[in-house]
Amino acid sequence: MRTARRLLAVPLLAALAAGCGIRATEVPTDFGAAPSRVRCSLSEPQLSTQASRGVPVQVFLLCGSSLVAVDRVVRVPESAADAKRRVLVAQGLLDQLAETPSAAEREAGYSTDVRGGMTVTGPGPRDPEDTLRLSTSPGALTSYALAQIVCTLSDSAAAEGDGSVILGGPAGEPLRRYACTGAVRSRPGSKEPPSSEVTEG
Repeated sequence: MRTARRLLAVPLLAALAAGCGIRATEVPTDFGAAPSRVRCSLSEPQLSTQASRGVPVQVFLLCGSSLVAVDRVVRVPESAADAKRRVLVAQGLLDQLAETPSAAEREAGYSTDVRGGMTVTGPGPRDPEDTLRLSTSPGALTSYALAQIVCTLSDSAAAEGDGSVILGGPAGEPLRRYACTGAVRSRPGSKEPPSSEVTEG
């Protein structure tokens, strides 16, 4: 008898379960818009001058508490000599760092701490040949801006390819060789680029 009751109960339970399904409601619900982008992730390269002739480069922007590389293009005359070319690339990189990130980049969480108006020149008469002198002393920059500049320049045609870059302020200021490390890229606000004093060339 118990078996028969169980068999009869199965269709009844199934019917009740079907009747307890979630039905559409006319009460509006709003849980906010779905996130359109993953933080610190861009769906496609953001080349601001993609159609222009130039040198493809990467610059390091801030995103969250880290430095993240994004694509850019820097215009450099093809006829420029190597020494001049290095300075032009370095200036182009500084300009790109100082630009306000695009709408897509801002939406993904990118920002920059580098301020506009900074210029760069090549070595002075007694500087090593791979020196880059900034119009603002590196020591006057925020730790974020210095990390952005060091990591961007050291990973570009403006450097000598050993992962470091020699920077100084206006003529007469001492020079230092800076390196971009994994610790700097992951914690630019608390970990300044390691540096060492550079003697005159």
